[in-house]
Amino acid sequence: MTLVIEGAYVVPVAGEEIPDGHVVIEGDRIAAVGPGAYEGGGERIDGRGCVVTPGLVNTHHHLYQWATQGLAKDGTLFEWLVASYPVWARMDAEVVHGAATAGLGWLALSGCTTSTDHHYVFPSGRGDLFAAEVEAARRVGLRFHPCRGSMDRGESQGGLPPDEVVESIDAILAHTEEVIAAYHDPSYSSMLRVAVAPCSPFSVSRELMTASAELARARGVRLHTHLAETLDEEEHCREQFGVTPVEYLDDLGWLGPDVWLAHCVHLREKDVARFAATGTGTAHCPSSNARLGAGIARASELLRAGAPIGLGVDGAASAEMTPLVGEVRMAMLMQRARYGPAALTAREALAMATAGGARCLGRQDELGTLEPGRLADIAVWRVDGYHAAIDDPVVALVYGSPPPLARLLVGGATVVEDGELRTIDGGTPARAGAEAHRRLLRQAAEPG
Repeated sequence: MTLVIEGAYVVPVAGEEIPDGHVVIEGDRIAAVGPGAYEGGGERIDGRGCVVTPGLVNTHHHLYQWATQGLAKDGTLFEWLVASYPVWARMDAEVVHGAATAGLGWLALSGCTTSTDHHYVFPSGRGDLFAAEVEAARRVGLRFHPCRGSMDRGESQGGLPPDEVVESIDAILAHTEEVIAAYHDPSYSSMLRVAVAPCSPFSVSRELMTASAELARARGVRLHTHLAETLDEEEHCREQFGVTPVEYLDDLGWLGPDVWLAHCVHLREKDVARFAATGTGTAHCPSSNARLGAGIARASELLRAGAPIGLGVDGAASAEMTPLVGEVRMAMLMQRARYGPAALTAREALAMATAGGARCLGRQDELGTLEPGRLADIAVWRVDGYHAAIDDPVVALVYGSPPPLARLLVGGATVVEDGELRTIDGGTPARAGAEAHRRLLRQAAEPG
């Protein structure tokens, strides 16, 4: 089937913007992008009054945390984690499925077509948590990159998490092998790819970090972890390992073009240069970093250095209901707050959320730009109405409150139309998320 978006302001991200243009979709691919009307046939989408962009790519999330929003509201990262771990220890597959359905539905409504998820808490005997979120992504219709996270270093071994939420290295590696074999699809138009993602330097042993990298590289999948999020983490790394977080990962052989790291707030100039030299990516999560008082990442410096950098909303419990398109604005404003008004433009922030995110996930040849041959993951935003007072459509999209989402396509298939989910009933994800929250808190309150 041929689908044509026409009469819109087209922002390919790669290449010149087209004030009155069209995008032609054949099957799941973009067939043509150009000015004026399209002369061929096909079903039409009226793009007048709209700006068309690539679908947004979410490079870091914890979907299960939808069920614990609003907890530890004023704590630092470590305080928030310590308060949350005992609650997360009681989650089950039903909680994860409901939370993931809500989180992914919310992402779709904010222009996201591809999302990662970093799931690192696997309580014993609570069902197949990984399969639960994979099924949620299939229902919502987003391209999905779940990361099999892990923690093996509890309090008794000098780690932050309680021993009840950590696993053995053997169990972690065995299950990681299983989910890669079961779910990872490396094909061009893949809807599902798996990454290996030990949680953080303060919850994972050196042995697990090394074994995870060996496993990922043997299986040809990507690596992900948290890094340099807070000064507490740096203090922990210096006390435990005698080096900074970035030095620790570098020593372990964890920097490279198959790695992207969440947060990276506290970097030195040499770290920025090292990321650029090795092609190591960063998932910048400005709202979560602000919510937890972690600081403002050197995102614009990473961008100028040529290092891959994308945007992420992080866990819903550390950045309550943050829309991904809202992170485009937040990233721009935070960099300007730190470095001045020329630090990051609206177009650079949008490129982070699209092409930058695709590069972090190793999908820069498939996603993140509007070019012939790329996958037809496309967002159509209404910038008429109140937003029409701004002449520049990209400024209208980024500077203020998010404009209405007229259409979201994933592989040419409609996921959102006129601000409503079309893959599943629009009210279902919200109900699923609320029920997951109530179920988890009820289970956390039960003795034993």
